[in-house]
Amino acid sequence: MDDYKLIAQNGLWKNNQALVALLGLCPLLAVSNNAINGLGLGLATLVVLMTSNILVSLIRQHVSDEIRIPVFIAIIATAVTIIDLLMNAYFHTLHGILGIFIPLIVTNCAILGRAEAYASKNSLDKAALDAFFMGIGFLFVLVLLGALREMIGNGTLFDQAYLMFGESARSWTIHFGDNYQGVLLAVLPPGAFIGLGLLIAFKNYVDAKKVAKQQNQLGIQVAVTSPMQHK
Repeated sequence: MDDYKLIAQNGLWKNNQALVALLGLCPLLAVSNNAINGLGLGLATLVVLMTSNILVSLIRQHVSDEIRIPVFIAIIATAVTIIDLLMNAYFHTLHGILGIFIPLIVTNCAILGRAEAYASKNSLDKAALDAFFMGIGFLFVLVLLGALREMIGNGTLFDQAYLMFGESARSWTIHFGDNYQGVLLAVLPPGAFIGLGLLIAFKNYVDAKKVAKQQNQLGIQVAVTSPMQHK
């Protein structure tokens, strides 16, 4: 149970692929100008990550070291092609917006990295769980960054939700003021770098506070224990 808990913690926070490993930044920064774009690409990446990790774990004992990387890439490319075709069929407009960044999931170092570093060395259940939480962690950053940029840049949230959830989702858009002019910088490429930098800084701040709290608690325990030992 501790192993599964550690896998979840690594995927969501400690080793988040976007905030710690800093992998997959090209699509992360390019399409995160609103929450729905981030959600679409995040879900596609999650499905590819889970599919590749599961298949790599299943065949890991039947592939020699000399050809494992080409085999892993072939598996990832096949999964990406299937997702690309499905999104083009069922989410055609969103597929057009995301454009080249769906096929470019093949080159996402986070996916190949998890296949090589984890799935090829662990059992099916752990590989699948690792893929799920790594994908959810990446998706969360995509959606959060997209939501922040959308709110600051356009004064809306969940705009164009109908692209994923149908015409009934047109009413889901939240508007922050009727006369909000928006901040153009937020939806431009520099806004993506600034937003991601702020998210990374926030994570580092939280981690530093946690470490300081643990050290303080340890110091108190040592201070209390020392007089007792002298007695």
